[in-house]
Amino acid sequence: MMASRQYDQTLLPRLPVVRGRYVENVDLAGSTWFRVGGPADVVFRPADRGDLAAFLKTCPRDIPRTVLGLGSNLLIRDGGVRGVVIRLDRAFNQIDIEGEFVTAGAGVLDVNLARVCRDGGLVGFEFMRGIPGTVGGGLRMNGGAYGRAFRDLLVWAEAVDGHGVSHQAGLDELDLSYRHCGAPEDWIFTRARFKGAQGGRDAISARMREISQARKDSQPVNTRTGGSTFKNPGSDNPNGVKAWELIDRAGCRGLVRGGAMVSELHCNFLINTGQATAADLEALGEEIRRRVHANSGIMLQWEIRHIGEFASEVALAPSPEVSP
Repeated sequence: MMASRQYDQTLLPRLPVVRGRYVENVDLAGSTWFRVGGPADVVFRPADRGDLAAFLKTCPRDIPRTVLGLGSNLLIRDGGVRGVVIRLDRAFNQIDIEGEFVTAGAGVLDVNLARVCRDGGLVGFEFMRGIPGTVGGGLRMNGGAYGRAFRDLLVWAEAVDGHGVSHQAGLDELDLSYRHCGAPEDWIFTRARFKGAQGGRDAISARMREISQARKDSQPVNTRTGGSTFKNPGSDNPNGVKAWELIDRAGCRGLVRGGAMVSELHCNFLINTGQATAADLEALGEEIRRRVHANSGIMLQWEIRHIGEFASEVALAPSPEVSP
């Protein structure tokens, strides 16, 4: 299932001294919702924002750096991830409420932010109950669900760039749109401030229960999946057809590749049925894109992020295993 690889013992001595923690040759499969993928050379958990900035400033530029959040909208390839994988956890999990303003660290789970705001009587964060990710990930892709998105609440976000320089950017500067953030790719978000409104806790709780039930009714929430696989089409889709409708019309519901399958419940979700490789999942997604394009003329764009290396150069070669 997972490609075996001899860890390069020369990487760790090249990394800067930090107050946080380095761990070598870490299996990343358990860190994603798909439960697939190869190992990371090194995982770095910074002690705090200053530790992260110092690392980025002094780490050799030829060593790749990748940020990993909750792993819910991510596919890690079977060959693993070279360089350093950065994980923002305990030091980036603070939530502070001041009146209608909420400041949250990038490592905060969206669902936890929704719950804290509910308890504080703040309206507007209920949609985050339906997003299985972190604040940092939500900023990077303008996460949204049930008619709301991060840009509807955001005041500003803080980040550290690839050279260790800190930035604070307002909503307009970040250019947030559907599943898009205009911040430079090397920015690592560390925290953000949002603005809600005062409201009744009972009404907020009721809305969150509705969202939770809607997810259970329409999505394969208790399976090894990565959330919505493809973005809804944009300007090339004048009729506003959703990605799942295009996939269904192309006959892809229930489509199988190895241990990967298109969900029967919601066909914009891919499922690891238990024995899938990352290559199975990616190849199935590419087959869906091919069939949808042939059927509708629309080329779907991945919403799930792909990182890492293929275990084989032929990982995406056509295979007779694809079945209707």
